[in-house]
Amino acid sequence: MHAHTKPFQVSPTNPDVQEIQTRPERRSDMPYAPAMRVTGVGELLFISGATPSPLYHRHPHDWSEHDHPVDIREQTRRALAAIKEILDHEGLAWTDVVKVTKYLTDMRDQERMSAVLRETFGDWTPASTTVCVNQLSTPGARVEIEAIAAYRRR
Repeated sequence: MHAHTKPFQVSPTNPDVQEIQTRPERRSDMPYAPAMRVTGVGELLFISGATPSPLYHRHPHDWSEHDHPVDIREQTRRALAAIKEILDHEGLAWTDVVKVTKYLTDMRDQERMSAVLRETFGDWTPASTTVCVNQLSTPGARVEIEAIAAYRRR
């Protein structure tokens, strides 16, 4: 058994999810946590990457379903709405999310995308990775976001 330091912050919706900050005095400089601890033998939810496309769409793609706005903020809101639909379905909240991975086609969009994530997550800052990719699954998509959430122990 490992000795754990006191977590910096515990999720208000899930006591098994805890934010780790090795330098708490620098937390305000960061839009994400360096690490998240999930205790117990809880279950995890792995959420597939969401783009500005509707959560459910035909395959092969019917391009009429993929009319994306150009604005990265609106694209991010649409991707997060798809993730929220899944969280809601599973009875989870944004504060149950422990990890997000964001894929951008242009790293210059990072700050505007991050601003929308702050609107959505508030003070909750799950572990995070941002990757720049050449393109995403549909023409015009500039962002894709995937997430991992922890279920509360019953």
